[in-house]
Amino acid sequence: MNHRGISHIGLSTLDLDKTRAFYEDVLGFKPVVADTITVEEGGRLRHLFFDIGGGQLIAFLEPSGVPGIPAEYDAGINRGLGVPAGFYHFAFEAGSPAGLARKRDELRAKGVVVTEIVDHQWAQSIYFKDPNGLSLEYCCVARERPLAGRTAEGAFTIRRAALNLGAALVADIAKAKPAHMRQR
Repeated sequence: MNHRGISHIGLSTLDLDKTRAFYEDVLGFKPVVADTITVEEGGRLRHLFFDIGGGQLIAFLEPSGVPGIPAEYDAGINRGLGVPAGFYHFAFEAGSPAGLARKRDELRAKGVVVTEIVDHQWAQSIYFKDPNGLSLEYCCVARERPLAGRTAEGAFTIRRAALNLGAALVADIAKAKPAHMRQR
């Protein structure tokens, strides 16, 4: 089977204008397709696609007055499912450790609450949320990644609070030492 990456990730929002302002003005992603879909039974959907680089897209769908779709729901995924913020998240490529630090500083300058840089042994990340409550990440490979067909294995301990992608994550990962790192 031939894999060519992700075409797009489709997500939902209750406020497409606020979502567009965040993804376009804060993150700098350019909108490339905006559709309005009329539903025969009533209501409409607004659908907006952003170019996130590498030929990949992220899309948001906003329902309005569509029968059987509630007017209010939790578009943040994790809260609606009752799981920690780290369970469902979307990571954008930062390019390098220096690029990651720049992204952190740029986001903070725009008023976004962002974690410190988290070292995951092979990669580094920062975490933040969009206006929908979606957990987002910028990530970069910081050390040599295993070759295709090999898996790097590690083990470490974190506190439960770290799964919420806040300060506890930064503290726990900073002190974590892998029990073993081997490739198979």
